Amino acid sequence: MILVWAMLLDAALGEPRWLWDRLPHPAVLMGRAVGWCDRVLNRGVARRARGIAAMTGIGVLALGLGWALAQLGPVVEVIVAAILLAQRSLVDHVAAVARGLRISLGDGRHAVAQIVGRDTAAMQPSDVARGAIESAAENLSDGVIAPAFWFLIGGLPGLMLYKITNTADSMIGYRTPRHEAFGWAAARFDDLLNLAPARLTAALILATHGLWWQWDQVAREARQHRSPNAGWPEAAMARALGVALSGPRSYHGTRQEFPYVNATGQRDIGAAEIEAACGALWRAWGAALALVAVSTLLI
Repeated sequence: MILVWAMLLDAALGEPRWLWDRLPHPAVLMGRAVGWCDRVLNRGVARRARGIAAMTGIGVLALGLGWALAQLGPVVEVIVAAILLAQRSLVDHVAAVARGLRISLGDGRHAVAQIVGRDTAAMQPSDVARGAIESAAENLSDGVIAPAFWFLIGGLPGLMLYKITNTADSMIGYRTPRHEAFGWAAARFDDLLNLAPARLTAALILATHGLWWQWDQVAREARQHRSPNAGWPEAAMARALGVALSGPRSYHGTRQEFPYVNATGQRDIGAAEIEAACGALWRAWGAALALVAVSTLLI
């Protein structure tokens, strides 16, 4: 029942600022480790091989640290797992965009800039809402369902391995001149580890909205997404809320013409739809909690 208690603790407390203002968050420490590898190893020739070596090294360290922490007992396991889950903080960040948008467009843009990587300066209200909802769907998979899934599979070592991989992908897993070769291993391994959780997340969203019959449409749209995994929760969330997601956006001043997901859904959206997405996050979390509890009892 360790994961059940960890999920409940995360949902209740989230990320207390009084604690993380005084201590570095484990995710920050993971980021520093990845950053060190990037600075020291991402140079010269054979950068893909260097990236593979870097991921192997930090992956082994994450597994070892997870194993060592697990030896300290179930209380430590619950606390560490709760820290590495992100349900409450995800909902808080997404809800902040809705609150900001209700105040002004500028406040909405500022809030959504905290959770998306696209350009926000010229966003209209619908763009802000789409960004927040897409982030909610993708991070439900990356920050909640996938960590829980890998804890069930491999305990605390499995969770630690997933988190360091996901952190590495978010930092170096890009097709840029600097990182296309060095970050290849991080990106591919992250794709592999998210393969099952992304589809499970989509299933949870559809199931908790009574939309199982739309699985085929979600699968079709997910396969057209630029990411092999992110499209699944995004397409499911779009249909759960009846909105169109993805679509055009700008990165670093360059407009990208991505196709819409659930293109016939509502496009004129705002704070109300963001708040509905927060409700969908809690529904999916509740279903995941029930699955974890049942799985734990059966195991």
